[in-house]
Amino acid sequence: MIETDRSYKFRAAILFVLVGVMWLVRAIDAFLPRGISAAGHGIVPRTWDGLWSIPVAPLIHADLQHLMANTVPLVVLGALVLLRGLYEFIFVMLVTVIVSGLGTWIFGTGNAQHIGASGVIFGLFGYLIFRSAFDRKIGSAVITLVVAVAYGTAMVFSLIPSRDVSWSAHFFGFIGGFLAARVRYPHQPTIALAPKWR
Repeated sequence: MIETDRSYKFRAAILFVLVGVMWLVRAIDAFLPRGISAAGHGIVPRTWDGLWSIPVAPLIHADLQHLMANTVPLVVLGALVLLRGLYEFIFVMLVTVIVSGLGTWIFGTGNAQHIGASGVIFGLFGYLIFRSAFDRKIGSAVITLVVAVAYGTAMVFSLIPSRDVSWSAHFFGFIGGFLAARVRYPHQPTIALAPKWR
């Protein structure tokens, strides 16, 4: 019991450190000229600098409102993934950051910096939505239902291309979540055994 409590506290600490880094970056950026971040640069599609910025882009936010809008769903969805363990959380984060980032780099609007953790949030959302289809666990199905009811409508509308938001990060983050669920829990189809004829 003690070990389990420590494990959950450690997972919570990891999540809040991640969120804390995002807030720290925003706090420093508030004192820097607009367009410059302490974490580097956002993803500028189809440029070499933009490609190397994929890992840090989720840490950068345009303003406090942007950061606050991403913080709550990141904490909620991240905590739901962390219930299964730190390895699962890290795996999902890596897959969604890479898929969302590459998708944005290839298909995103050019001559613009794509920033923010929304691609990761959509990855966590997609992962939680599709995980139950592959692991076939009741607990996963319950979480899928809760997440769909709480975030489904808003998330679906955010997948629609828009000039004001980086829809490519949202869309490919969602795809990344699906891929993470598929790889993490490869579904084994049920094999019906034919009767033995003697």
